[in-house]
Amino acid sequence: MPIMHIAKFIPDELDRRIISHLRVDGRASLAKLAEALGVARGTVQNRLDRLIETGTLLGFTVRVREDYEEQAIRAVMLVEVIGKSTTQVIKRLRGIAEIRTLHTTNGNWDLVADIQVANLSEFDRILREVRMIDGVANSETSLLLSTV
Repeated sequence: MPIMHIAKFIPDELDRRIISHLRVDGRASLAKLAEALGVARGTVQNRLDRLIETGTLLGFTVRVREDYEEQAIRAVMLVEVIGKSTTQVIKRLRGIAEIRTLHTTNGNWDLVADIQVANLSEFDRILREVRMIDGVANSETSLLLSTV
């Protein structure tokens, strides 16, 4: 039996424009998107359905202004991984709720984690938790003080 390969969906220009508008206003109505893009409402609906079905759009979220959580502590952690343990380290890091996003990178560091916690004791706990993960060789963390 032949093995079926499913082609990866590649968004076209209209899809990218829809995504761009949704990044600015994730609650934009179909009518508003259609008007802004100069296409029919049904076209926008069909494109959104396809973007969701293909996994291009994973969902919609809320963005808040920077000072909304004034007391929150935010940091960027750079992580060095030992050998070929990156996959296992990523799995463990993804399990830490306070890590908002995780990125692979190049250079001296293997991963970059965006951390948000409520207070310094939680921040200290996260630092210790990450450093205890098997496969983490080293880390460097910088607190984000203000957005300029």
